[in-house]
Amino acid sequence: MYFIYIIYSKKLDRYYVETTDDVEKRLGEHNSGFYSEVFTVKGAPWELNLSFECESSGKAYGLEKFLKRMKSRIFLEKVIVNLDILLDIQNKL
Repeated sequence: MYFIYIIYSKKLDRYYVETTDDVEKRLGEHNSGFYSEVFTVKGAPWELNLSFECESSGKAYGLEKFLKRMKSRIFLEKVIVNLDILLDIQNKL
């Protein structure tokens, strides 16, 4: 299964959206600096705000692309509290 996840950094006061097949492992990588050349290394520690299981990798990557195109913190915060938004979007992909 694939997941879309949203993490938050208090240090940067920013959200980050990504897709993975193992959310806990990926969160650990973000927080450990495993990928030293990527943006998320600057924001550790990251907190998991949302993990959403998708029907397929295609749906997960589609949702990720949609959320990133929105470029809206307010929209991400609405999604975090109302998963029905993601269900509706996923059904339209």
